[in-house]
Amino acid sequence: MLREQERLHSLVRRYQSPDEYPFFTDALQKPILQPLNYPKILYENDVNVNKKLKESYIQYVLPAACAKFDREERGDAQENYGSAAVCDVNCLQALSRRIHFGKFVAEAKFRKETERFVALIKAEDRKGIDEAITDSKVEKKVLERLRLKAKTYGTDPDNASQDPGKINVDAVVAMYKVFYP
Repeated sequence: MLREQERLHSLVRRYQSPDEYPFFTDALQKPILQPLNYPKILYENDVNVNKKLKESYIQYVLPAACAKFDREERGDAQENYGSAAVCDVNCLQALSRRIHFGKFVAEAKFRKETERFVALIKAEDRKGIDEAITDSKVEKKVLERLRLKAKTYGTDPDNASQDPGKINVDAVVAMYKVFYP
């Protein structure tokens, strides 16, 4: 589903945008729309973490977020598999965009404080670079919003007071912390 959606979206220039990165580069088609001229604002790079993101999502995120739902208990109740796949595709693409957008943030902060970042880079101070890029107040607010959204999304509105939720909210927040340190 992800591959086919990327193939289709490539026809309308989605992956021509500097903030969009495909998971399946081999599935991309030549756009049917005329190209847009995006300004070059990032230093040339080939950073694309989608392979690791997809592997981590499948191996760690899904099992942690859905741990309390035993496959044996569901039996043949497969009516939500298609909807779940659509949500997984949306989630992966949103995570990819958010993660890769960090390159724009890092570039902007590098340009604003070039001397500081050059010193950190030369010292190979990864922790210092991370702290210089990360705004802890913004991160805290993002995690609070994520927690609320995950809890709301995973709750049956008809049973909100008694529904424990469909997903492990703590696992979702923990996953986001890994990808958005």
